[in-house]
Amino acid sequence: MIARAGTAGVTTIVVPAVERANFGAVASVCREFPQCRPAYGIHPMFVGRAREEDLEALRETLKREPAVAIGEIGLDFFVPERDDESQSWWYAEQLKLARDFDLPVLLHVRRAVDAILKELRRIAVPGGIAHAFNGSRQQADEFIKLGFKLGFGGAMTHPRATKLRELAATLPLESIVLETDAPDIPPEWLGKVRNEPGELPRIAAVLAELRGITTTEVFAATANNAYEVLPRLVKV
Repeated sequence: MIARAGTAGVTTIVVPAVERANFGAVASVCREFPQCRPAYGIHPMFVGRAREEDLEALRETLKREPAVAIGEIGLDFFVPERDDESQSWWYAEQLKLARDFDLPVLLHVRRAVDAILKELRRIAVPGGIAHAFNGSRQQADEFIKLGFKLGFGGAMTHPRATKLRELAATLPLESIVLETDAPDIPPEWLGKVRNEPGELPRIAAVLAELRGITTTEVFAATANNAYEVLPRLVKV
């Protein structure tokens, strides 16, 4: 998969953790493959099986491992049988860690944009990425004001995603980063097949078409945006 990504021109892959149980796997992959850069966090869809001591394990991992961000963290108010209070607690506590370690955050935001923004105003962190952004233009502007970039990927490639495509076409280019969320959120041409980082150039081509610019311009701008919001990508 990494070789295919490299052939496609993707030279750096951010690998986020989702729970304490895979911190070690993320660290191991990133040590074995220098193209991979780690982020550590507890995903809102995994907080149901998390324990408070996992927060200390996260803190110790951040002390020991060279992370580019804390993530994937956030809120998911879409999934059934969820515990909103627990999600909110884990989200806030991990924002505090990001503040303490001076790390950006990779945010999972589903049906929870306003709640995510409310905590970001309360607990200041050094920016980050609102992954798979699908909010309003007003909400996008609020993220940008807080030093965040907005992630666009496979969902943008579907012609029926008119609202999302309008945002991709009209938001300031300096506020956009490209992503795959592999193996999830496959682009339109994959159907339900497993997504991979190597699809990123074709996703970039869609963004270029929506904005009426060249793919080369999209490559340069979004790569620069990624390095700006995740400065340790070039330092790890």
